[in-house]
Amino acid sequence: MARTPAAAVTSADVARLAGVSRATVSFVLNNTQTHRVSEATRAKVLAAADTLGYVPHAAARSLRAGRTNLVLIPAAVSAMGRLVSGWIDDLHTELERYGYTTVLHAGRYADPVTAARAWAELRPGAVLALDGASLTEAAADVLRRAGVRALMAFAPEPVGGVVTVPFDDRRAGVLAAEHLVAQGRRRLAVVMPRERGLSAFAAPRLAGARSVAARTAAAVTPVEMEYTYASAARLADSWAQNPPDGVFAYNDEYAALLLRALQDAGIDVPGTLAVVGCDDLVTAILQRPALTTVRLDTPSAAQVAATLHDLLEHGTAEPLPAVDPVLVRRDSA
Repeated sequence: MARTPAAAVTSADVARLAGVSRATVSFVLNNTQTHRVSEATRAKVLAAADTLGYVPHAAARSLRAGRTNLVLIPAAVSAMGRLVSGWIDDLHTELERYGYTTVLHAGRYADPVTAARAWAELRPGAVLALDGASLTEAAADVLRRAGVRALMAFAPEPVGGVVTVPFDDRRAGVLAAEHLVAQGRRRLAVVMPRERGLSAFAAPRLAGARSVAARTAAAVTPVEMEYTYASAARLADSWAQNPPDGVFAYNDEYAALLLRALQDAGIDVPGTLAVVGCDDLVTAILQRPALTTVRLDTPSAAQVAATLHDLLEHGTAEPLPAVDPVLVRRDSA
């Protein structure tokens, strides 16, 4: 037999058990600083809430406060990589210090405006787009009309109504290709991940490498690769007879797989083929040969959290520094 769901515990139930008013329950559970509640009363309310298993209603609390404490990050990416996932984890921690909850939204949408409408349904207080292309001016307008107070994006160009952290992925491709060309490499391959969502970052990196080829004697060929050893091995095997002489491997994780596959296929790195990664992960220096890579110096999670808090509280904030790609030279190229 199907069980009838139990009625939800309300603040009125907590107030009744604690012998106080609902307003007092609200003051205690929302930690309202403008109303003084004695420690004895606070303890009774917290004990009653714990006994009943009461959980505050986030939507109702948001209506009372006039805003939500949600910070929404679009995450339509299946393989973010260690650099991004670690940074987001730090951001979770920093935002919690201000009382905000981070939500990763993994929806897939045909265009930025449709995506913005879906995000707006959750009534977040802030939206942070790591892929600037997902937060256009039209999408930002949809979110502002829905009451979203803070909009931020990592993007190569400013977006109207959005606090922009300057970040052009093309620059990573430019630095990698320039380094390879300076070492006499002319037949360059650029690894394009097959994993969903990563093309938003990989395509600009390819464009950056192609811009170098356009002004030099080099040629650039995009090659697809999955984040698996089997895929890396197939790619290495296809180069057994006629390999390129330089590879920009999207990021350090793809580069590590490719390095191993190239070595297993008997292709000398860097003698025959030089390899450059991106992100400068800890594992880059552990590769043999140690991996030449492009480090992305980004604003810290603490800086981004503080800026979002200022936007939510005051509507303005100081600009954040740009993401600065820096070539790190090691042994693989």
